[in-house]
Amino acid sequence: MAVIFLFSAADGTKSSETSNWAGRMIGHLLHSDFDEWSSEEQKAYAEKIEYPIRKAAHATEYAVLALLLFGALKSEGRRRYLTAWILAVLYAGTDELHQIFVPGRAGRLFDVGVDSLGALAGLLILLGIRSLIHRRRSRNLPS
Repeated sequence: MAVIFLFSAADGTKSSETSNWAGRMIGHLLHSDFDEWSSEEQKAYAEKIEYPIRKAAHATEYAVLALLLFGALKSEGRRRYLTAWILAVLYAGTDELHQIFVPGRAGRLFDVGVDSLGALAGLLILLGIRSLIHRRRSRNLPS
C-alpha cells in the first residue's frame, strides 16, 4: 500500500515521465531498430502506448496487493478471497481520492474499476493455481 501511495503522490509531470520511460523501454524490447528511429518517432510511440501502460500498471499493482492481502488474512475458503478483494477495492477508492489532491492528477472512478479487475484477476489466478495443486496432491494420495 505504501508503494502504491508513493506512485500516486507523484505529480502529473513525474507520472507522465515514468510512463514515457516505460514506453521507450517497451519500444526497445519490441522493435530491434528502435534506436534508429528519430527522437520524434520514439516519443510518439511512447505517448501512443502510455495509456495502456498506465492501465496495465494499475491492474498489476492491485493484483499484487490482493495477493498480499490474501496471504495476510487468516480466514479460509471463499471468505478469504472475498475479503482480500474488498480490501483491495476499498484501497483503490482511497487511492483515487488521494490523487484528487495531487497536482496534475485526477481521481477517476474508471481507475477504481481497473484496479478492482486487477485485484480480481490476481485472486482468480491464485485460485486456479491452488486448485491445480490440490487436484495433483489428491491424485497422488495412496488409495
